[in-house]
Amino acid sequence: MELHKKILLGSFISMAMVSCSTTNDNVEENSPQVQAASNADTSAGFENTRMCKDVYLPGEGYIPGTASKGAVLTSKKWPNGSVITVSFIGGSTTVRNKVMQYAQAWSQYANITFKFVTSGTAQIRVSFKSGPTDGSYSYIGKDALGIPANQETMNFGWFTDTTSDTEFSRTATHEFGHALGMIHEHQHPLAAIPWDKPKVYAYYAAAPNYWTQAQVDTNFFTKYSTTQTQYSAYDKFSIMHYSISSTLTTNGFSVGNNTVLSPTDKQFIATVYPK
Repeated sequence: MELHKKILLGSFISMAMVSCSTTNDNVEENSPQVQAASNADTSAGFENTRMCKDVYLPGEGYIPGTASKGAVLTSKKWPNGSVITVSFIGGSTTVRNKVMQYAQAWSQYANITFKFVTSGTAQIRVSFKSGPTDGSYSYIGKDALGIPANQETMNFGWFTDTTSDTEFSRTATHEFGHALGMIHEHQHPLAAIPWDKPKVYAYYAAAPNYWTQAQVDTNFFTKYSTTQTQYSAYDKFSIMHYSISSTLTTNGFSVGNNTVLSPTDKQFIATVYPK
């Protein structure tokens, strides 16, 4: 079977922006062992959807709605075989253990090791800030190295001891995908999602996101250009894809809550970081 590569900020011109996306525990969930019901869409499954904000390296600018997203001539990909150190800022033992568990989903296929440490300055620093303006996010790949040592490079804004395993799987796997250099699949250069833009603006302007139109443009409608990304086929089952309700598209197109690595995710990351 032909390998369908995903977008990744790697050996090609890379991006300054990083973002992330997932949903809260009110979303209809499926077992991590079974892909989310073939992305079936139900109205209840998309209520109270929480998306996270984009974060940028200090000093890097970006004009919402443009195709460039502040491209820079630097690679976000870690050297193959890297042992990437990770530490926690806060969080209960239960939550930390779950994050460690699901972060390793990538290491099964990529020649990368996440080493969780309790001393020293780790390359990736995970916090659990849960204020109204916080969410879940991660800097892309080696951008984490440009963040001051006393600041987090990744955050999980809604994890608690009662969070389901499905939600831990969905969110932690997604964010550590960003940490390896992957971007959002719905911003794939070849994605042709028929957005109903007025409805998307209205939906995400309301609770719990309260996004401006510019923020919606940034997180949904802006695509990465073909000159800035390594890519081939678009994959709606990717762990890096936002969930999309059929009510937010013009023809009923939808994407469910992807909770585990898709077959293409596994194949692609194995070519980016080959063992």
